Amino acid sequence: MDMDLLIAHPEWLLLVLAPIFFGCILLEWWFGVRAQRLPSNAQYRPAEVLCNFVLAGMHQVADIIASLFIAKIYLHLFGWRLFDIEMTLITFGLLLIAQDFCYYWFHRASHRIRWMWAAHVVHHSSENMNFSTAFRQSLMYPLAGMWLFWLPLVVIGFDPNWVVFAVLLNLGLQFFVHTQAIKSLGPLEWIFNTPSHHRVHHGRNPQYIDKNYAGVLIIWDKMFGTFEPENETVVYGITKPVNSFNPLVVTFSEWRDMWCDVSKSQLSLWQRLRILFAPPSTHQQSSTKTDA
Repeated sequence: MDMDLLIAHPEWLLLVLAPIFFGCILLEWWFGVRAQRLPSNAQYRPAEVLCNFVLAGMHQVADIIASLFIAKIYLHLFGWRLFDIEMTLITFGLLLIAQDFCYYWFHRASHRIRWMWAAHVVHHSSENMNFSTAFRQSLMYPLAGMWLFWLPLVVIGFDPNWVVFAVLLNLGLQFFVHTQAIKSLGPLEWIFNTPSHHRVHHGRNPQYIDKNYAGVLIIWDKMFGTFEPENETVVYGITKPVNSFNPLVVTFSEWRDMWCDVSKSQLSLWQRLRILFAPPSTHQQSSTKTDA
């Protein structure tokens, strides 16, 4: 696909990268899982893999629809900007770093605000870790408010299409940390999010809960006190299992539970707001467990 066309329609980026993703899945399955070189929780179970692919498709459709509208809303609301940033190699690099910083806070909020966790929990609900786990995404991210975290980049002066492109490129790069086939990347572990760091994020071990929110750069976790090294075997999943391979159940189970909690007649307005926006663990949810 022509680069100018891709920037004009950044919502197609993950589809362009899809052949690489499927190639990695095939290699992981053939050389790791099929050859029994990886643990049992790295297996490709057909029902779960199908669920993951359907979730990815639903997420992609929601992303395309949201991107069409959100980019236009950005431009409509922010006809003014602090600067008018021309995209060069240097400013593109700065955009990627700034977007990764914003992603850290979006990801952290997605674990600490129940409304956002209701979308993000989909990604954490698997008790396995392999490349197909990266496809386990929610179509509810636009409703949960993910786009709010990219507004500062537009206000600063980055073109909304480039911002959406950077967001999706960041998400695409995160595909490669969802594996147990790579134990360590040596010195790269100091700066970048790696499979080891991200396995911790998906763990429900007590010391792993709400750790390693990084997208591409692990430096944010080290700066803000949320870093945890992989020191013991990771137990994947959430503390309140979904126990279903139905994509609709996986997508909406936490929204259903949240609605049931908030609709109880005896609650005050303040109590209802706390149910929606306090940390999920406050309501005995699976929030502080597996990070994605």
